[in-house]
Amino acid sequence: MTVFEAAAVPGEPPPADSVAPRDSRPDAPTSVARLNGTIRDFIARWNTVWVEGEITSWNLRAGNVFARLKDVRSDAHISIRIWSSVRPRIPSDLAVGDHVVAAVKADYFVKGGDFSFIVSAMKHVGLGDQLERLEKLRAQLRQEGLFDDRRKRALPFLPHCIGLITGEKSDAEKDVHRNAELRWPQVHFRTEHVAVQGDRCVPEVLAALQKLDADPEVDVIIIARGGGDPQTLLGFSDERLIRAVAAASTPVVSAIGHENDHPLLDDVADLRASTPTDAAKRVVPDVGEQRAIVAQLRARATTRLTQRISHDIAQLEQLRSRPVLRSPDPIIETRAQEVWLLTSRGRDTVHRGVDAAHRATAELRASLRALSPAATLARGYAIVHRDGGRILTDAADAPAGVDLTVTLDRGSLRARSDGEIEEGG
Repeated sequence: MTVFEAAAVPGEPPPADSVAPRDSRPDAPTSVARLNGTIRDFIARWNTVWVEGEITSWNLRAGNVFARLKDVRSDAHISIRIWSSVRPRIPSDLAVGDHVVAAVKADYFVKGGDFSFIVSAMKHVGLGDQLERLEKLRAQLRQEGLFDDRRKRALPFLPHCIGLITGEKSDAEKDVHRNAELRWPQVHFRTEHVAVQGDRCVPEVLAALQKLDADPEVDVIIIARGGGDPQTLLGFSDERLIRAVAAASTPVVSAIGHENDHPLLDDVADLRASTPTDAAKRVVPDVGEQRAIVAQLRARATTRLTQRISHDIAQLEQLRSRPVLRSPDPIIETRAQEVWLLTSRGRDTVHRGVDAAHRATAELRASLRALSPAATLARGYAIVHRDGGRILTDAADAPAGVDLTVTLDRGSLRARSDGEIEEGG
């Protein structure tokens, strides 16, 4: 049966001047009141159902609660109403971000055309089930290596710009700013305000993280919240956020401020701070402590330098007090005598060597002169050449008419052979 066919279901009497929705035509339309009444009567036949979801809004008006539930695995929402008569039967600590199951029955408000669900019972989802799912995800991410210390980045010693992701006007924001500025007054923040619980938490934190991570001036990012019960912190265990933090290029500090049952963000972050105050102290160095360290190092350097100079002065005085430096003339005179003796000995050795070389040269010259043809020529002998310098040793080699060259001790002369051979020649 369709909604329009349900018009015949008994209910408030329809207006006399209106046709049933199923019988409507362009020339005979139904009325808004009759259409809404038909829808209400159809929806009234639905049974009560139990539904699981997360509370994303919770508004109290005149004792009644107007709220919204979000599916825990998607972005689907429903509107719910809790009448004042039902409120005593549900937990008094219900709040935005809580994971609950509720008994609801569909309701359609005829006058305003609003569709919602009326709650008859509501309770928290067992925390044990949530923690079990959380631990399974923790084990999976650990197996993937997202929690390994080797992939975690070191924080800068003195960040020039700190990215802060936190709730607007929250105590966490005040604690981080106050403690950081007390430690280093020149510290600079770029703050992104986000919802820190409820259905807007994860998308807004992801967007803020992406923005700050892309900013080259941001040296470190702090995600801060002032603690809370495990259910309100579920957004900081969302797998999308955990993977985004692991993929970020900027070091991330988790400062959720929850010691027990800590969210997965604490495991994947490069540094886990127990509170926002602790995050400020661990990210920003204390200017007073650093000045004290610098003063201490200066004092140590001055002491070491003074000791070194004093030691060197003492060594210099010790060297200057030695006799050789107090009166260097005797040693110079002694060394001068030794140099003179060595010079004289060297000069004598050189002279003896030169004289011996002269004698050997004279002997060689005499031997050479004795063997030289020049000595023979000097005694009146001559050398006869023909045909370009060939020396004649046989008269038969100079027939008549042959030009000859006769070399004497001094010079040479031209001659012509007559071919006659002397007896006994």
